Amino acid sequence: MKKIKICYHGNCFDGVSSAAVFSRFYAERVHAGWEHVFQPMMHRAGALFDDGVFDGDENAIVDFKYSPSPDLTWWFDHHQSAFLSDDDEAHFRADRSGRKFLDPHYKSCTKFIADTLASRFGFDPEPQRELIHWANIIDGALYSSAAEAVEMKAPALRLALVVEADRDLALMEMIIRRLQSRTPAEVASEPEIAARIAPLYDRHLRSIDVIRSEAREIGPVVFFDVAACDMEGYSKFIPYYLHPDATYSVSVSHSSFRAKVSVGSSPWAPRPRTHDLAKICERYGGGGHAVVAAISLAPDALDEARRIAAEIVNELQT
Repeated sequence: MKKIKICYHGNCFDGVSSAAVFSRFYAERVHAGWEHVFQPMMHRAGALFDDGVFDGDENAIVDFKYSPSPDLTWWFDHHQSAFLSDDDEAHFRADRSGRKFLDPHYKSCTKFIADTLASRFGFDPEPQRELIHWANIIDGALYSSAAEAVEMKAPALRLALVVEADRDLALMEMIIRRLQSRTPAEVASEPEIAARIAPLYDRHLRSIDVIRSEAREIGPVVFFDVAACDMEGYSKFIPYYLHPDATYSVSVSHSSFRAKVSVGSSPWAPRPRTHDLAKICERYGGGGHAVVAAISLAPDALDEARRIAAEIVNELQT
């Protein structure tokens, strides 16, 4: 059986949702009988694409950086920092396949994919309307308040907690496949998912306490270093929930595969954001969006991550 390989932004609700929308489209409008294989992609120091990653009869990337591989068939991204190099961007600009798309103006890649597939390929996104809605809210930080984001009363936000924290690849594939035909609330209520939510929500509550303890305000910035706290994943809205007057947050975290500097801005800040955070992070090999970005370094580069974080905190004072 022929297969489509779908590489998606791992441990990201928008990445998982993008994979679910694209996969449904592919089965309906391209090749109905093909096998669908899913692989998460993670931002890390060094090469992002391992040899042999594009081993499908067709290959797609959704919500992740561009690859100039001749084996890449489909690509969708909405990040301002979509390319690893100028050569990669030139390669994309020269592409005439009609199957590779970029639009940084979209809040979520899921909605970008749905709109593009509807206008160009006759895809009907209506059955996944609720998924697209929540992916746009979650990735675009379109919450009514920091409390809505942090207290996670909506089932879709509880499901996102699992997607962002769980490393079980089989579970992620199951969620992607179920989101092709079920709403986020329906998937979140399924027993095997609900069982994962409970301990992760407890961990989420503990992370609020950790950040409350570690964070300090430096001018318009909330800074915290949780590298020693086993907190690779946590809600990026907690700093603004705890420090509503802050404009920016900068943090350092650590995991087995990277040291990470996260930089964000509050959607509810009383003072406007004046910095493009993607451009700041690009100078250190990272990237993202103007409002939220990050830098991934080698796991043994924690001191370097702390140095970079300090520089960014200082820059954001102006």
